[in-house]
Amino acid sequence: MTPDHGELLYEGKAKRVFASADPDRVLVEFKNDATAFNAQKKAQLDDKGRLNCQISARLFELLEREGVPTHYCGLAGETWMLVRRVEIIPLEVVLRNTATGSLCRQTPIAEGTAIDPALLDLYYKDDALGDPLLTEARVQLLGVADPARLSAIEQLARRVNAVLLPFFEGIDLQLVDFKLELGLASDGTLLLADEISPDTCRLWDRGNSNAEDRILDKDRFRKDLGGVMEAYGEVLKRVQGTCPNPRNCL
Repeated sequence: MTPDHGELLYEGKAKRVFASADPDRVLVEFKNDATAFNAQKKAQLDDKGRLNCQISARLFELLEREGVPTHYCGLAGETWMLVRRVEIIPLEVVLRNTATGSLCRQTPIAEGTAIDPALLDLYYKDDALGDPLLTEARVQLLGVADPARLSAIEQLARRVNAVLLPFFEGIDLQLVDFKLELGLASDGTLLLADEISPDTCRLWDRGNSNAEDRILDKDRFRKDLGGVMEAYGEVLKRVQGTCPNPRNCL
């Protein structure tokens, strides 16, 4: 079902954002588009939008119950979410609990090394520049965030990690790393935005020791491992076992 919506405000690689009847709320449609390597690799994956929307809704509500401020208001359909309108801060915030991916390619740190406390990396959100890794000094030079705002971003990101790590462990998933996007509401409140799903998290099945079979996230698409939607479906199955009924806002 498609909810009544206004004009298209923005279209990204995985979602469309539409105006709603409330000027402080927008409707987000989760698409079936899959992209990797800065959209150099693309595909359409049936049911991806629904799975990511349903997983994200449950995780936003979990975080909300733990006092984490988010833009989420409620579901507006199987692939639709109503959220607070925010001004996205052009930073991708990545927290790494286990070494893998680019961290291992760019450093001598061995794959699978536990990182405690989690490593927080900041990337400039700009496709044309390839989302480059930033230092704190570069963040300030770009005028993206002053030291106080940057401190608030890190505190919020680590609060999210503190909730998600034990939650996923409780459903036999290892939260390897994840990407967050944050935004400012009209009153200046810093909110968790975007989504939390296998598109933005690396999740490994704790009960599977095979380096490929344990992957239940977007790396299955990046690495041509197959079974992408089956993996996402397994994540939803486990998440909804603990968080069964997200609220419907329509």
